[in-house]
Amino acid sequence: MKYHFNDIEAKWQEYWAEHQTFKAENKSDKPKFYVLDMFPYPSGAGLHVGHPLGYIASDIYARYKRHKGFNVLHPQGYDSFGLPAEQYAIQTGQHPSITTEANIKTYRRQLDQLGFSFDWSREVRTSDPKYYKWTQWVFIQLFESYYCNDADKAMPINELVDAFKAEGNARINAACDDDVEIFSANEWNAFSSEKKQEILLKYRLTYLAEAEVNWCPALGTVLANDEIVNGVSERGGHPVIRKKMTQWMMRISAFAERLLQGLETIDWPEPLKEIQRNWIGKSVGASVTFKIKEHDAVIDVFTTRPDTIFGASFMTLAPEHDLVTQITTPNQKAEVEAYVEATAKRSERDRMADVKTISGAFTGAYAEHPFTKEPIPIWIGDYVL
Repeated sequence: MKYHFNDIEAKWQEYWAEHQTFKAENKSDKPKFYVLDMFPYPSGAGLHVGHPLGYIASDIYARYKRHKGFNVLHPQGYDSFGLPAEQYAIQTGQHPSITTEANIKTYRRQLDQLGFSFDWSREVRTSDPKYYKWTQWVFIQLFESYYCNDADKAMPINELVDAFKAEGNARINAACDDDVEIFSANEWNAFSSEKKQEILLKYRLTYLAEAEVNWCPALGTVLANDEIVNGVSERGGHPVIRKKMTQWMMRISAFAERLLQGLETIDWPEPLKEIQRNWIGKSVGASVTFKIKEHDAVIDVFTTRPDTIFGASFMTLAPEHDLVTQITTPNQKAEVEAYVEATAKRSERDRMADVKTISGAFTGAYAEHPFTKEPIPIWIGDYVL
């Protein structure tokens, strides 16, 4: 007996769509189970082999849990906002809304033909205003909040303003920038509106700050490490440099301890928990201050092993450090500038991954050992971030 797979698959795919076989019910007595895939970028003419490679495994598990009596939510959508969609539109000479819509139709047809058990009633598109209004809403909630260490949670920024009006900030225990100055209630009330907003930005959970970023001049945008391959942009192969730019940042480090403690309450494999702990990156140690010879500036160094401080024989700064241009001697200026320029062309990920090649340039300056008072040469190296 011959298996006419085209006819059989088309028949059941039509049945699933007509009867919404894989739709998750909002109200059900069944136990809930959530299976979420990474949404594809609709930035090409169709799916590639990597899409079903991941989706098949999660679909098998979603079907298994349904057979085990779970109310399974297995949605699908499209990450259709941003650089991939923009670049595809540029390459094809069409408006992004046209190329994105056409690509989504192709992707949907191919996903249906593969027979996945997605709940298409919950399809999302990140370029849809009905979707991204919620990412904007989240940003606003963060902007209008600060992290109160005493309450161990985010609180409305207006409550912080009221505290400033009443007693200043000397007794405020909150997550904030390191350079916040102490002020009284009278001083706060005398500040200009602009000055008050500058201070509040040092407490808000979303705030503006200068940060080292991967800047692609050709694309006119900042790129994530994942969007850079061998020092060029994944999209278009354009040069990428490291430079400081004012960016919106999120004060997620305020939640570090809660995230760490929360890992102890979830049923995850220990290796996966360890990955999360490393990502959170909490370290316990001490800060040691080094004076710079013939300069007023100092260098604060954090170390998890302060007991090894007597063995310090040299010091390395990141090439982007603000002090580099201030302390570099005339004799070393050309070498340091060339090294900084070369480093700017490497992504942060490349610098972290290249553990076999250790390079650097001597600034010509020396720090003073805080205990022995011996001179310590100051270098720059791209392995310091």
